[in-house]
Amino acid sequence: MRTVLFVAPFLMDATLKFVRAAASLDGVRLVVLTQDEPEKVPQGALYWRVDDATSVANLVQHARGVAQRYGGIHRIVGILENIQEEIAAVREALGVPGTSVATAARCRDKALMKTVLRESGLPCARHRLVISLDDAHQFVQEVGFPIVLKPPAGAGCKATVRVNSLPELQKELSEMSPSGQNAVLAEEFMAGDELSFDTVIIDGRVMFYNVLRYLPGPLHVLRNDWIQWCVIADRDLDRPDLDAIRVVGPAVLRTLGVRTSLTHMEWFRRPDGTPAVSEIGARPPGAQFTSLMSYVTDRDMYRVWARAVIDEAFDGPLPRKYAVGAAYLRGMGQGRVAAVEGIAEAQRRVGEVVVEVKLPQVGASKSTSYEGDGYVIVRHPDTAVVERALKAVVETLQVRYH
Repeated sequence: MRTVLFVAPFLMDATLKFVRAAASLDGVRLVVLTQDEPEKVPQGALYWRVDDATSVANLVQHARGVAQRYGGIHRIVGILENIQEEIAAVREALGVPGTSVATAARCRDKALMKTVLRESGLPCARHRLVISLDDAHQFVQEVGFPIVLKPPAGAGCKATVRVNSLPELQKELSEMSPSGQNAVLAEEFMAGDELSFDTVIIDGRVMFYNVLRYLPGPLHVLRNDWIQWCVIADRDLDRPDLDAIRVVGPAVLRTLGVRTSLTHMEWFRRPDGTPAVSEIGARPPGAQFTSLMSYVTDRDMYRVWARAVIDEAFDGPLPRKYAVGAAYLRGMGQGRVAAVEGIAEAQRRVGEVVVEVKLPQVGASKSTSYEGDGYVIVRHPDTAVVERALKAVVETLQVRYH
């Protein structure tokens, strides 16, 4: 019996899908190291309480306790972006195989990531860590407006802003208060289509990849309450417009040192058709993307992840059987969800292609994320049908707040 440690500060619904997949593997004893309550741990997994699942010292101490009780640890895994470096440090402290601290740092620190990629000749946005307004002015003189400001270790567009002028730059930096201990990452604004490139990579070999089109980009969504974000996975990816990312994507993984993982990359297809990498995480994507890939292939991609990171095995190939899309439900205004209107009409128009729904919960506070307060996932063999269905969803479902 192999003991696998799953680090999860809190057992959210998305996290539990990965926990269940890992617990289902043959010959695996899954121990969930969490701050959450024991009743949240699913059947087939063991509970291990930790007061702070983001502290390396705490994690190492408890991991050693798990190893002592169960005779060693085979793998240490976790899916959250903000604890990948900490998990890697625990692996190294206990001599457990997996993503290294150096690789985790390159994927977590967006400035370091882009420096490494540019030094290797891989396309990405020009950037600079700024610690003062003068630094930012110099960067703007090099790249021009607009630019993007973000935390170097941010995720999910949190605290990311587009800046279009000097007055806006002064305002945003006065609120961010950059310093030597609190640098801000400035990037040139990338024009073009925004997409993902998500992979299953085992021992340095990309075994499966998926591309999602963002409609529109998340940063644009956050600036406009009225936009309900959508993503589409085309059924056919064997197209010339994706030739470049099929080369660049794996090269980025090799350069950053990612060996075995389910990965999530965001990239831009610039107006001339060339790709530019935005960022990459050596962990599964959020926003239900793993579920979307499951619907594309008609296979459980959560189990595919578990087999990759725990068994270093791939049960492929995974042919693409469907086009899949998701609409993320949100609306204008602030406050709490008062109502979701148009449900019956949406069911009438697109019900036959809907495969999963999470409606906004009345009374819940409005989400600050581009993922909104719920989602609708649709599937069909024809990509055009999926595109029409998503259009109908965002035209019909309306979220009201009070």
